[in-house]
Amino acid sequence: MEQKSVGEIGKLFQAADIGGLPDLIRVYEEDQRAGVRSLVGRAEKRLAAHGKELERTERMKAYERQYSSCSFICGIDEVGRGPLAGPVVAGAVILPKDCDILYLNDSKQLSEKKREELFLVIMEKAVSTGLGFVAPERIDEVNILNATYEAMREAIAKLDPQPDLLLNDAVTIPGVAVRQIPIIKGDAKSVSIAAASIIAKVTRDRLMVEYDSVFPEYGFASNKGYGAAAHIEALRKYGPTPIHRKSFIKNLIA
Repeated sequence: MEQKSVGEIGKLFQAADIGGLPDLIRVYEEDQRAGVRSLVGRAEKRLAAHGKELERTERMKAYERQYSSCSFICGIDEVGRGPLAGPVVAGAVILPKDCDILYLNDSKQLSEKKREELFLVIMEKAVSTGLGFVAPERIDEVNILNATYEAMREAIAKLDPQPDLLLNDAVTIPGVAVRQIPIIKGDAKSVSIAAASIIAKVTRDRLMVEYDSVFPEYGFASNKGYGAAAHIEALRKYGPTPIHRKSFIKNLIA
């Protein structure tokens, strides 16, 4: 049989999913051509990295395993407590018990590209998802903590089926009858909370990009409403927009 060129073999490795790599490595590991050895080496590193990610993800299922007697475990998290503008957004996610989604993590630890990729996977594979929004004027009215609780309750209310356990990122939500387990830094310790963190952040970031087209002077597409220097400069130059939190900016524009 005619020997394949290095380029042809490279295309095979490029097209292979993670499950097909071991067979390709076995076929070509004795090939002494430098290009092929490089391909095999990269494939071995890819397999090793995948194995580490599997182990990390399994560690992040510890709480879900601990409470596996519950039918529907919901992770909940919020995004947007700190910005000067825009809503606070909460995400609630019930993942399947046999969840196989990799790379779930605190949304702040992921690149924008990876968050967008995971958002699509979560929305496809989750048993149920819910999003809650509280607008800037309501934040000013009730304060950011209470607004966060309102967003979380809204997100939970949108779930179908309703959960019988909540895994929360640090907080205990008042006014919720479901049993709650607050977990400090839960978005880095629970796949369910991480998934909630991701859908909340992607949703809020997309919304702030839309606001950028309405209020282009403030750089919302890049700063997402946080107090970046250029944002504060624009705020002082042009004044607040309807999406600014008056209680957050009163000392900046006095």
